[in-house]
Amino acid sequence: MGLAGVVIALLLALPNRRLPHDRRRHGAEETSAVTRAAGVATGWIGRRLDQGGRGRRWADALNLAGIRMDVADFVLVVGAAMLAAFALGLVVQGLILAVLLAVVTLIAVLFWVSIRADMRRTRFADQIDDVVTLLASNMRAGHSLVQGLHFVAQEVEDPAAGELARIVNEARVGRDLNASLAETAERMDSDDFRWIGQAIMIHRQVGGNLAEVLDTVGETVRERGQIRRQVRALAAEGKLSAIILMALPFVMTGLLILVNPTYIGVLVQSTLGWAMIFAGVIMLTLGGLWLRKVIEVKF
Repeated sequence: MGLAGVVIALLLALPNRRLPHDRRRHGAEETSAVTRAAGVATGWIGRRLDQGGRGRRWADALNLAGIRMDVADFVLVVGAAMLAAFALGLVVQGLILAVLLAVVTLIAVLFWVSIRADMRRTRFADQIDDVVTLLASNMRAGHSLVQGLHFVAQEVEDPAAGELARIVNEARVGRDLNASLAETAERMDSDDFRWIGQAIMIHRQVGGNLAEVLDTVGETVRERGQIRRQVRALAAEGKLSAIILMALPFVMTGLLILVNPTYIGVLVQSTLGWAMIFAGVIMLTLGGLWLRKVIEVKF
């Protein structure tokens, strides 16, 4: 239990990323040993990620999921959570359960980040209709393309607002606008936004009335959006069934632990029981992947 207490203290002592003027104001404050240890740990993790070249990829993954946290801090929090799960399993049962809980914690975090990224992509796809309409209106009003993107970013909500603001900021510091648009389309995995970027790129090369081109693209985007919402509604029943089937083993296990712990405890008291648990986890994972492919509709 002492190990769990250390983990909780470590989570609460993550270094606060203050602005420069805040650092000057609070410079006289004393930091605890745990806070300094957390700062040293995050610094070491950051250097290792930079050396391996994984820091940028992980930062992009967190940004795509809408997690506003430094990569080193996120890795430290996940590591602390795994350590807490390991300590809990060690106290409750033993080494095997401790390792299993640590692995499950890591898989759950990765699954959570993936779900958040998918949800953010879905929200972005639903906002494309408003984005192209507002952008065409700004073009008719006589604004430049970068100004139009800036005004649209102020009118819409996240995640489109953040992505458009990022494009505008990159264009202002000298990056090619076409490259920024293409990168955003790839990051958000949006064919609709990819078409908008291609229309803008063609217009910048050959000229013409960009507002009319965006109106034409907008009509196609609206029709695709209607079809996408219809498909989502039709697939909702299958998704709910998949969620229930995936959650049922965990819910039943939790109920048995609460109602009759000795009955379920027999399963973890022999090698055969652990082999059955391991086989069940593998089969549940394969079934979950299969269900995900069944209910995933692409067009």
